[in-house]
Amino acid sequence: MFAALCALNGAFVGPVARLTTEAGDPVFVAAVTTLFGGLAAAGVLVARGQLRSLFQGRDAPLLAGVGVLGTVVPYLLFFVGTARTSALDAVLCLQIEPVYSLLLAWGVLGHRLTLRRVGSAALLLVGIAFAMTGESEADPLGIGMLLATPLAWQLSHLLVLRRLPHAVPELLTGARYFWGGLLLALTALGYALLSGRSLLPGSIAEAQLPVLAVQGIVLSYVGTMLWYQAIARLDLARATAIVVPSIPVLTLVPAFVIVGEVPSPQQIAGLLLVAVGVLLFVRAPHAVETRERVPALTAPLGAEGGDEAGGDEA
Repeated sequence: MFAALCALNGAFVGPVARLTTEAGDPVFVAAVTTLFGGLAAAGVLVARGQLRSLFQGRDAPLLAGVGVLGTVVPYLLFFVGTARTSALDAVLCLQIEPVYSLLLAWGVLGHRLTLRRVGSAALLLVGIAFAMTGESEADPLGIGMLLATPLAWQLSHLLVLRRLPHAVPELLTGARYFWGGLLLALTALGYALLSGRSLLPGSIAEAQLPVLAVQGIVLSYVGTMLWYQAIARLDLARATAIVVPSIPVLTLVPAFVIVGEVPSPQQIAGLLLVAVGVLLFVRAPHAVETRERVPALTAPLGAEGGDEAGGDEA
């Protein structure tokens, strides 16, 4: 349920990001969006009495690292990349994330790299490549930035799984947006000073603030909360493969309604291949940790042991 809600929320991320970056500088859009998410995160942590956890204790530097890897780096790459491409390009490029997830989960967490998972990832890549090759006007730099975005997200997930296994989703999400908002605000300030631009560009008009608030609170903060609830119940590679490839299919309607983008027949065919890959991942059993060097503390955010945790038979 959490994975499905996360995918539905994510379907609006690309179109709304394209809408806001068309009207405003992407660096400032990223900063203002994250500040709204940070305000929501701080409010939740204050209500739960956990705000001080972001600053105190041995986990404080790690939580700041989650903010850098989970928000600062990927948001700069995503918003700048989206401003140079399109909403459909953005969501299609992000579908490379299952590849990063599989390799990192195998190499670091010790999850088995089975034929079913590899075959599903290969099918996803074929669908992505087929859809992207039909987009002849795609900006190479923007495409490269979007392809790099999920790697930062996956590294932040690994940091959580290996070093913060007992942190609750509210604290992890709060760290991402509280620290991410502060650091992105400083980044935007430095960018304004170096480029000689106004700290508050006229392109970010008062009428656009509600859209940025929705982008920061609902699409970013709430979406991340849903994600952490999903990986608390599913292994990392499986949760990624359910959520991420589903988003392009669901994005077709918002992309048309919000920014008027219509997919080509080749993009639709690629999306169908992606959907088949999703189905294969959903039907696969849980992954298990096979290396003794992987600490048991990863279990709360990994796969639970049980009869179904035997890995793929393929």
